Amino acid sequence: MTKLSQPLTFKRGLTIKNRVVMAPMTTCMSFFDGVVTKDERDYYALRSGEVGAVITAAANVQENGKTWEGQLGVYDDRFIPGLSQLAGAIKRNDTKAILQLFHGGRMTNSSVLRGEQPVSASAIPAERPGAETPRALTTEEVKTLIDSYKQAALRAIKAGFDGVEIHGANTYIIQQFFSPHSNKRNDEWGGGLEKRFKFINDLVDAVTEAVDNSGVSNFIIGYRFSPEEFETPGIRLADTLFLIDQLADKPLDYLHISINDYKRMSISSEYQDKTIIQYIFDQIKGRVPFIGVGDIRTKQQAEELLNSADLVALGRALLIDPHWTQKVFDGRDDLIRTEISEYDREELLIGNGTWAFMKNLMPDRLIKK
Repeated sequence: MTKLSQPLTFKRGLTIKNRVVMAPMTTCMSFFDGVVTKDERDYYALRSGEVGAVITAAANVQENGKTWEGQLGVYDDRFIPGLSQLAGAIKRNDTKAILQLFHGGRMTNSSVLRGEQPVSASAIPAERPGAETPRALTTEEVKTLIDSYKQAALRAIKAGFDGVEIHGANTYIIQQFFSPHSNKRNDEWGGGLEKRFKFINDLVDAVTEAVDNSGVSNFIIGYRFSPEEFETPGIRLADTLFLIDQLADKPLDYLHISINDYKRMSISSEYQDKTIIQYIFDQIKGRVPFIGVGDIRTKQQAEELLNSADLVALGRALLIDPHWTQKVFDGRDDLIRTEISEYDREELLIGNGTWAFMKNLMPDRLIKK
């Protein structure tokens, strides 16, 4: 037995059967109003049963958090029945279901929001073509947003999920509060590094307290983060090491990096001795399980990553081959599908939104003509 196939038990008592996790990936499969579809349930069911856990695509905690069409919603009780069906589709053969909690902040637009102006920590647009200037949230709106994450976690419990992941990565609203590029507030939620951490600190406290006071057992809470930003000023690895040091002492069950290459080096000149993931792993010092990710395609790469992580998240590998995990455990790496074409989409239950996402993000070598 390799470490990849070993179980892991989190602080709150949940045990997953192996160290392979399906990474959260955009699907664009929900109805226009955020309700789960049958296609969405089938897509996840096909990739469940072998991995230890599945982390869903981002689910909005507020209606104005929507960032693309076909996105999941969790901001109202009316979503609970559909989310319950989704959790049931994932929980095959003891695979655990984790709902990712999300708000897009300034990374959306008024078209997606049906005429409403996007919101953020401050009224600063993102550095991307066509970005709209968001409206800065008021102090009371910030408190309401934190409560929305808390209520979303409680809905995930009611829907039968095994945990939630707080999406603090990929330039969305939580990261916008932490970034010196997007947060220019002069109240309690802005300022220096520690003050910009306050939103994350209060949000994590609210969610963990709500879960722990709910009476649920074996329900975990994770946090996903991006290690660096390319904007100036922006988040640098030194900032993230501070963030990780704080979060590792929180009552979280895991930390999960968002990065496209597990061997990626920092853009900061002072952090060139190790990969970003190795710096993060060393900063955690075993205080909380760490999920690594980043274009893992082979058993060898997964096992290499486990030298600097406790679990391995797979994205593109499971899109191309939903049975990657069992083939690796059976020692049949030679049977793993390594590329995909337009003609494979029906078999793999990949919809138009996911296919567009794959074509934009996958190297040409993975997409057959």
